[in-house]
This record gives sequence, structure tokens and C-alpha cells, in this order.
Amino acid sequence: MMKTYLIGLALAVTGSANFAFAEPVGDVDAGQKQFRRCASCHMVGPDAKDRIGPALTSIVGAPIAGSPDFRYSNAFRDAGADGQVWDFAALDAFLANPRGYIRGNRMSFSGIRDAQQRADIIAYLQSFAQGETAGVVDAGFVVAPEILAIEGDVEYGEYLGSECKTCHQTSGATDGIPNIIGLSTDDFATAMHAYREKFRDNPVMQLVANRLDDEEIAALAAYFKDLEN
Repeated sequence: MMKTYLIGLALAVTGSANFAFAEPVGDVDAGQKQFRRCASCHMVGPDAKDRIGPALTSIVGAPIAGSPDFRYSNAFRDAGADGQVWDFAALDAFLANPRGYIRGNRMSFSGIRDAQQRADIIAYLQSFAQGETAGVVDAGFVVAPEILAIEGDVEYGEYLGSECKTCHQTSGATDGIPNIIGLSTDDFATAMHAYREKFRDNPVMQLVANRLDDEEIAALAAYFKDLEN
């Protein structure tokens, strides 16, 4: 089974299973293979160290030029000083054309033309996210850590979840509608926020998500995470 950072979540009052997404789905396993082209300069993982380039553990969602121990070029420092962060869009644009995205940087890497390969690499990098820079990437949509950290009220989530269960079966069966039972709270909340911000293109789900505040989304996430099939 592919490990992806795009969950096919549909908390809707409709039986439609036709969903459109803005970016390709990133596959962690494929990204690990694609990362080999980066490995001559970068390491990633719990024991990663700076090499010619900085270690990339927790790079997704982190400020550009954010490692205190690495000596960045002026181009990267200037980008970081402007408040830019390595969200999906920034990483995707940079991997496509490093010198074009941050002009004046010294990287010799020419870039990756294939959008799917870029998404795979970003998914692989995201799998190492940790600490304050950790967010969840939903094929380009990053949720702030403080939102993901909201502790949801399970009982309130059960009350709110009655509408969701008109389509989503608590047995875990799908019948064309994605299963949401046991989904991690991060993945659940990210999908809902992506709908609320209209990053995920499903009008019904956008309407549903727009009615929910951050605490209500967290409550639903907590309820469905531990709901037994």
C-alpha cells in the first residue's frame, strides 16, 4: 500500500466520490528513491548532519535558512529574512527550478521537471517532520502546528459526527466513500482545513467544513480516531 500524504476524506452529506485535488499525491516510498539525487549534498532523518547542504529533517514547514548551525548563502538568508517558509508550494517551486526560485543561490542542482517526482520527494521529507516545524502536508496544504495541537473533545465530536455518519459507515466499509474510522487526528484535521480553505475542490465538503471552527474540527478528529469499527 502506498504511503501518501493525501487522504481521500469525504465528510459529506452526499454519496459522490468524485474528488479533485490541486496537486499530485506524494508517495513516501517513491520519494525515498527519488531522494537519492539529493543525497550527495543532503541528509535527512533522526541522525542527519549537515553536509554540503543542510540536513533536511523537519524542513517541511520550517523557515527558509532556519538551521542555526548551517552557513547559508546570502540568497537563502535574504529569503529567510523575508519570512518565507518551506511549505509545499515553496519546496515544489524550488525543486523544479532551484536557481530560478531563489536567485543567486550556489546550488548546482538543475531541478526536477516531473511534478509527481517532486511531490514524492516532499512526501518523503514530510515523513521526517517533528517538533515545532511539523505540519501535515495535504498535497500542498500545510496546517499550522498550533492548530493540529488542539485537543478535541470526543463527546462533542460524537454529537457533531452524526451528520458525517449519514454517509460514512462506522463499520469501516467504503462503498465508494472513503473510510474515516481510525484516521489520525492530524490527517483528519488537515483534510478538513484544506476543504475549508478551498484547497480541496469539493463544493459540498467546502460547505460542510466552512461551518466548523478549529475546535469543532479537532473534536470530530478525536472522535473518529478512536471509534471502533
